[in-house]
Amino acid sequence: MNFVSRKQKIEVLKVDNINYTPQDILHKQFKEKSIGKGYDMTDVDGFLDNVIKDYDTYNKEIERLNDENERLRAKVDELNRQIEVGASMPSRPAESQPVSNATNMDILKRLSNLERRVFGSQINEGSSNDSHLL
Repeated sequence: MNFVSRKQKIEVLKVDNINYTPQDILHKQFKEKSIGKGYDMTDVDGFLDNVIKDYDTYNKEIERLNDENERLRAKVDELNRQIEVGASMPSRPAESQPVSNATNMDILKRLSNLERRVFGSQINEGSSNDSHLL
């Protein structure tokens, strides 16, 4: 497949498919017939046929560019929607696990201290094992 840049396509369009520039049309001089003051009908018709071809080519290119523009705008809208969805999702804190471990340890220490105060004499009398103390 032959890939051609947009600039190259426009240059090809100008060189291969377009017969006249606006200046060519403005300065076109038709041949006068030797009989009277009229123009050669075939010369005028040929010129106008080429002008019509140019306008058709321009119209097709405008239509193609409008279609491409519409397609690209739809793609931009879709990408913007995806960005909005991604931005609205809540982010998770990376350090959540170590914080909860520290909190659990604090709770265990407090619970142990509370048990010693409330049941202190009963716990010490019931067992000689101090594994429950932190």
